[in-house]
Formats: sequence, C-alpha cells, structure tokens
Amino acid sequence: MRTTSSFDRFAGLAAILAALTGLLYSIAFVVLQNVLLSSLFLMLGGLLSLVALVALFERLGEVDTQVAMLGLMLGAIAALGATIHGGYDLANAINPPGALPEGVANLPSPIDPRGLLTFGVAGLSVFVAGSLMRHSPRFSGGFTALTFVLGTLLIVVYLGRLIVLTPSSPLVLLPAAVTGFIINPLWYLLLGLNLRRDGVTVPATKQAVA
Repeated sequence: MRTTSSFDRFAGLAAILAALTGLLYSIAFVVLQNVLLSSLFLMLGGLLSLVALVALFERLGEVDTQVAMLGLMLGAIAALGATIHGGYDLANAINPPGALPEGVANLPSPIDPRGLLTFGVAGLSVFVAGSLMRHSPRFSGGFTALTFVLGTLLIVVYLGRLIVLTPSSPLVLLPAAVTGFIINPLWYLLLGLNLRRDGVTVPATKQAVA
C-alpha cells in the first residue's frame, strides 16, 4: 500500500515552483538582463530544488541507499551553492559596491566559480539520480532519459562557462538556453507531478493500525 504524505505533497509543490523559478531565472538573466531578479530567482530556486531532491532521493534509496545518499549530498551542495550564489548577487544588486578595477570585477564568484555548484555538481547529482531511476519502477523510461539529458547539459553549461567565458558564444548560449528555458523546467515540473502522485510504502504494522 502507498500513501502520499504531507512532505510528499510539499516536495511536489516545491519541484513545480522550482520549475517556475528556473524559467523565470532564465528570462531575467538572458532576456531582461536584470541582476536583481535573476539573483532572487536563483536563490529561491536553490531552496525549492533542495526540498524536491530530498523526496526524490528518498525514493531512489529503495534501489541503493548509499548511492542515493551520495546523490542527495551532491544535490544538496549544488542547491545550497546556488542559493548562496543568488543571495550574494542579490546583496550586491540591492546595495551595489563601489567601482572595482576591471580585473577584480571579472573574477569568478568565490562561492560558485563559473557555476561549479549550480551547474557542474548539480549535473553529477542528476546523473546519480538517472542511474538509480533505471532500476526503479517509480520512474518511466522517458523521464529517466530526460534526467540523463539534463545532467549532460548542466555539465556542458559549466564547462562552457569555465572554458569559453564569453556569454554570447554559441558554445555557452545554446546549451544554457536549452537547459534553462526547456529541459530544466520540464524536468522539475514532471518530478513535481510524480512526487505528488506517488506515495511512500507504508509498513505492514502501520497498515494494520490504519
């Protein structure tokens, strides 16, 4: 017997909101080029994704507890890194620092250099999730394939930002646009629907009490 707990429903809602904030972040960052909004959505998205990932890897722990724990640790580090990165940029957007030398202004973020956590480590966490989904009946083959696509794109975006640097380069812009506008929001939306629909197994003793 399976039942959907209050945390399952909350995590599902958090995943759906993470899809929305991820899309809004991409719009604010790429289209509007509004630092205040993009920072706010990055910070909120990190917190929301953390809630969703806890519920996701709890389910995947049925396949392999230790691998799921590793995936959750990577995901939590990535989510908190994105949250801190967004909070750092938001603080600077609200109270801009004084003029800095060009070399200093172009230094990577000391918290999340070139998106190491937001994209690179997040991609590794998603890959771990995909490897476990292959052995779980809770997730369809289509969603598992989408998970591997997302993990690949996140790592490509990180490598592009690390090596190419120029944001307008197609090597950076194209993977980032596909990830931010399509794949990432779609993945979190489907994950949220799955979490709200699929419950957790209730032990036999609890069934008897019910």
